Amino acid sequence: MYETFYHLTALPFLLTPDRRFFFGSSGHSRAIAHLVYGLSQEEGFVVITGEVGAGKTTLVEQLWTQLDRSTYVMSRVVTTRVSGDDLLRLAMAGFGLEAEIGSDKATLLVRYEQLVREHRKAGRRLLLLVDEVQNLPLNALEELRMLSNITVDGKASVQIILLGQPQFRPMLAVKDAEQLRQRVLASYHLGPLSEPETRGYIEHRLRTVGWKDDPGWDEDAFAAVHRHSGGIPRRINTLCSRVLLLGALEEVHKITAEMVDTTADELNEDLGAGGVVLAEPEAVPSREMDTLAGRVLALEHGLMRQERMLKRLLEIIEARVPQ
Repeated sequence: MYETFYHLTALPFLLTPDRRFFFGSSGHSRAIAHLVYGLSQEEGFVVITGEVGAGKTTLVEQLWTQLDRSTYVMSRVVTTRVSGDDLLRLAMAGFGLEAEIGSDKATLLVRYEQLVREHRKAGRRLLLLVDEVQNLPLNALEELRMLSNITVDGKASVQIILLGQPQFRPMLAVKDAEQLRQRVLASYHLGPLSEPETRGYIEHRLRTVGWKDDPGWDEDAFAAVHRHSGGIPRRINTLCSRVLLLGALEEVHKITAEMVDTTADELNEDLGAGGVVLAEPEAVPSREMDTLAGRVLALEHGLMRQERMLKRLLEIIEARVPQ
């Protein structure tokens, strides 16, 4: 809807990872460097951690575009609340080898090793990507270590990339994970974007879909997005998408900090405490709001604005319905 109003070629702030929108912040560039270094070693594990929505999956999508598809074969496991045996089955399926129902573990391992050898002899290297690794039980992590032991002609044939939330780091530090930890060749924690990077990220995504400064953004609006999102890309996307929707419904061509603050407050109300967007105490405006009359006035203004938005939305929908 708002992409039509602002003459954009597509929606710039979708939550689905899309390598077209990859933004090479300092953190993401360093993370890519760690991944490339790890792959150059041709063995072991590479670990990338970060908060929910920090861009870990997009990072790997970007890496995948840089790899020779005739040399690398990737298997992705994204559902990690599984046992070690099920993890093996998922990894095999990702490499194109379906495990027969009822197969015991020994049979699975033999078939997996055959698969690895066949790819290696054909000059291909296998990458196993395991996402949300913090959900794996310790026995499944040990299973991953065993999979990395498979060699062909004395060379490791499977490299494993582990993506997880920050709580995976203390899991990796426990004594029982010592053998796995020794096989980690590169590790990086992906932090949030800085305030200047947040602005660059927003502008980059907009330009990717044909943005020509409509809508314009006030300087304070970028700062407000960073304040409310904490610099986490997925939170930025959620907030900016709603801000642009508000702008289109109210037919404005300038995004202000007030619009960002209002939208962030609404998102927090919609999603409840602990929602996607962070509300900051500093975002609560003016001393007038400390009075009952001020709060009532703000509520009335909010209701009037929502009524205008709803009316505008209905007008747009009616205009699109064939007569």
